[in-house]
Amino acid sequence: MTADARPPRSRRVLIRVMPVVFRVINVPMRFVLGLPISTPLGKRLNARPPDRTKTGRHYRQPISYVRDEQTLLTPGGGRWKLNLVAGQPTHVHLRGRDLLLRPELVRDPAEVERLLAVMSAKNPMVGRFVPIQKGADGHYDPDRLNLAIQHGFRIVRWSANDAAAREAIIR
Repeated sequence: MTADARPPRSRRVLIRVMPVVFRVINVPMRFVLGLPISTPLGKRLNARPPDRTKTGRHYRQPISYVRDEQTLLTPGGGRWKLNLVAGQPTHVHLRGRDLLLRPELVRDPAEVERLLAVMSAKNPMVGRFVPIQKGADGHYDPDRLNLAIQHGFRIVRWSANDAAAREAIIR
């Protein structure tokens, strides 16, 4: 790997430090996001229980989201998305309610870039957690975007399974 292909030093430090930070922070976040009431944290985070873990234990994984019309968009760079099956309803705890939502794992580079732009416009913090750099023209570097997609990066587009879930998404 050439020096030019490596991420900047600050990004390499984040790659090593953030998993540890997230493990510590996720414990209280899971509790707050799992409450049966809507909390201020629930405006940008929801909790999704994995379908199965290696240990057989179930826990809630805090994930960020951005609302886009009648769907929720989530950057899917972590391992949690590996338990998702496209189109198969899965439980999500959103603003104090347990809902069934259908995930769609978006991997088309043009659509991923478009959705990242939508997400960044609605929540500027998305850019801090998405490992793809933008070029001088403001677009994501196509080579890095394709590389990230090859290594498993996806956008998860969550759709409502029924009228009650649709109402919870749009409110």
